[in-house]
Amino acid sequence: MLKRTTTIGLVISAFILFIFMQNYQPKNKLSIAVAIIEKNGKVLIAKRVGKDDFGPKWSFVGGRVERDEALHECLERELKEELNIKAEIGDYFGTNSFYHNGVQYELHAFNVNHFTGHIKLNDEHTEFAWVTPKALSDYDMIDSNLPFVKQLQEK
Repeated sequence: MLKRTTTIGLVISAFILFIFMQNYQPKNKLSIAVAIIEKNGKVLIAKRVGKDDFGPKWSFVGGRVERDEALHECLERELKEELNIKAEIGDYFGTNSFYHNGVQYELHAFNVNHFTGHIKLNDEHTEFAWVTPKALSDYDMIDSNLPFVKQLQEK
């Protein structure tokens, strides 16, 4: 009986640790969630304004995961804020880890196959485009998005 109780305790502890780690963000590591929005064989990208190191370049839309926020919750919020759409977050697409100015970033991409609303950009982007995966190479994409571009082009 003691062995079973110990095993159950370990499983519960592991589960609690797993849930905690899903939302844990060390100060020198940032998680970003981005959307791979596909429609009629094309992918949505948006051009960022030039107010930071990542603009004015094209990227998949998304943003920084807030404290105690799950990746899909972040992406739903960011798509509402940046594009004025309500999106159904689909399957995991991929992750790209990189360093920028001494900070580690983890860029998590998810498929979005359906959304409602009409795209209306906020002040973080100047324009958007629907492009074929092959044509993504013609756009000046943010470097951290390039692994996802490659994945889309190899599909």
